[in-house]
Amino acid sequence: MFISFEGTEGVGKTTLIRSLYEYFQQQGQDVVLTREPGGTPMAEQIRSLLLSVNHDEQMSNDTELLLMYAARAQHLEQVILPALQAGKVVLCDRFTDSSFAYQCAGRGLSREKLQLLNDNFVVKMPDITFWLDAPTELGMSRARERGALDRFEQEKVSFFEKVRSGFAEIYQNEPLRMKRLDATQTPEQVFKDALEQIQHKL
Repeated sequence: MFISFEGTEGVGKTTLIRSLYEYFQQQGQDVVLTREPGGTPMAEQIRSLLLSVNHDEQMSNDTELLLMYAARAQHLEQVILPALQAGKVVLCDRFTDSSFAYQCAGRGLSREKLQLLNDNFVVKMPDITFWLDAPTELGMSRARERGALDRFEQEKVSFFEKVRSGFAEIYQNEPLRMKRLDATQTPEQVFKDALEQIQHKL
């Protein structure tokens, strides 16, 4: 099973992923915990480029999108596909839905560009995607509490409102794959809700 986790900043994705990772291990499953951008040494280098706030030049939106997919192509080939072929559970912090929400809804890039990349480079979509949804201000306040903000986290609230609307659009269009979790609840309740969805899918 391939499970991805989506949402704006500070909604508790990491907490949920760790809880599900421990759950699957307790069930005797081989489980791989990974993230995007990143997941392989080369993709992690691309992640550093994407998140760094210390560039001498402004990164163009097209460059941002292409770097995301360069990291994704490497990640799919080296980690996700081999793990699935070996019968493992893959838990991935972000996947293609983030590209739509951040680069298309957030940055305003054309959907045609994204679709072209998906059609050519994404050979496997998640079996289930959890969208952890919470008011933007709540998530941003949590992100600020964590410390220094990366290049994305430094964006304005208006940007993250667009990102949130992007996730909402996917949820409306793909309700069988994407499941919304109320991230204003306790981590324990969010975990319980996610587990119910997984068991229903199985």
